[in-house]
Amino acid sequence: MENQAVSDPLVYRRVLLTVDEDDNTSSERAFRYALTLARDYDVTLGIASVMESEDINIFDSLTPSKIAEKRAHVEQVVREYVDLAEQNGAKKVEPLVYEGGDVDDVILEQVIPDFNPDLLVTGADTEFSHSKIAGAIGPRLARKAPISVIVVR
Repeated sequence: MENQAVSDPLVYRRVLLTVDEDDNTSSERAFRYALTLARDYDVTLGIASVMESEDINIFDSLTPSKIAEKRAHVEQVVREYVDLAEQNGAKKVEPLVYEGGDVDDVILEQVIPDFNPDLLVTGADTEFSHSKIAGAIGPRLARKAPISVIVVR
């Protein structure tokens, strides 16, 4: 390794936090970590959540008002995290709400390319029973993401 490479600091400028509206414990821990980075290093913080199509049963999927209600709930959860981040000193915070199938696929194929972060912060305990692959989303994202990932326990 060259001396120049060691002396150049590795700095994250855009941090993406994923939150699960159904998993407060995991999301809150990841939020505290991402907020600390955003506030202390004055970086842009994107707060993202995905409304999964699998979370909506077949009957609700035929009722536009039910889908709108679910969408509004996910947007409200993200807005609450954004407001909390701003109240606690984060200066650049962006809400990101997406819809789709599998959470990790949506994050990898849509959220990351759209927001263009250089660090992903996610919780470790989050499980989605409808996901194609059993287990926590955080570790799966850590294996698949094209950027650095911090999985907060």
